[in-house]
Amino acid sequence: MPCTVIVGGFFGDEGKGKIVAYLSVKDRPTVVARAGVGTNAGHSFNLDGASVKLRQVPSGFPYRNARLLIGPGVLVDPVVFFDEVEKTKVNGRIGVDKQCAIIEQQHIERDKSDMHLSSKVGTTGSGTGPCNSDRALRLTKLAKDLPELKEYIADVPKEVNDALDKNQSVIVEGTQGTFLSLFHGTYPYCTSKDVCASQACADVGIGPTRVDDVLVIFKSFVTRVGAGELAGELGEEEIERRGWVEYGTVTGRLRRAAPFNFDLARRAVMLNGATQVAITKLDVIFPECKDAKSEKDLPKEAAAFIKKVEGSIKVPVALVGTGPDINSIIDFREKRSHPKDQQKTTKS
Repeated sequence: MPCTVIVGGFFGDEGKGKIVAYLSVKDRPTVVARAGVGTNAGHSFNLDGASVKLRQVPSGFPYRNARLLIGPGVLVDPVVFFDEVEKTKVNGRIGVDKQCAIIEQQHIERDKSDMHLSSKVGTTGSGTGPCNSDRALRLTKLAKDLPELKEYIADVPKEVNDALDKNQSVIVEGTQGTFLSLFHGTYPYCTSKDVCASQACADVGIGPTRVDDVLVIFKSFVTRVGAGELAGELGEEEIERRGWVEYGTVTGRLRRAAPFNFDLARRAVMLNGATQVAITKLDVIFPECKDAKSEKDLPKEAAAFIKKVEGSIKVPVALVGTGPDINSIIDFREKRSHPKDQQKTTKS
């Protein structure tokens, strides 16, 4: 479908970057636009045997014809931005909206020195909270104010809407996860703005009527970095025994972990208006399905888990991740009819 919004269903770390990278190569979108907070979110995946970690550049960069955009709702750290542009070699096809607020060194210093943020909330220290605070007070610099960003300045809402007017494919890449939302998350242990699908639309400048699909990403188990509630949390020894050890892309901190939470999944589907979901890292729970690319390659227990998720959330599982490489995916989309198609069939 022309416009797909991709967001996280738990506390971040669900594998959004890998899904965006896969869909970009598979579906060849005209535009991939990054929404979300800013550099406090790291998206990682394997591409051609190498690990890719991104905090600013959209994860759709592997498709070389995609126009890459950073929406006006996203905070930009020029140091991180230029470093990633160089590493991904996307100069000439990436744009930053003129109204993106700029993270400065003083924001990073405030983030790290503020005891409430660094010790109680457990932020990443990337400066996003203080920058968003200053933006609300109308104190931040904007991308249009920085000469070094001049060649990258774009009108992201216009570009995205122009593409949709031409019936071209657009992917909106969200960051963080539903329950890190400032409004819907485990306040105060959350990020500094909303990160649900409706906010992702606002971040890049599209109205809700322009969206065709909302794809919510769930990992096959739940993790979170930093403080805050985590139902069913396991101890470090049990996490290691199960092989669920992970470290944050931005902070390098050990991620806390718990089994898949069906209550949170149902609520995430509701809050985001999900039309379909993806489940990542199924191979961590069921090692026998590592790098599987077909439904027939799934062990019975893994197939039963997918059906259990679908039965609980009442939304089809469209994609299943079976390894870190972007092509380690089982794609169920052709077997799933879209809700809008179902409506047309019912009416006819």
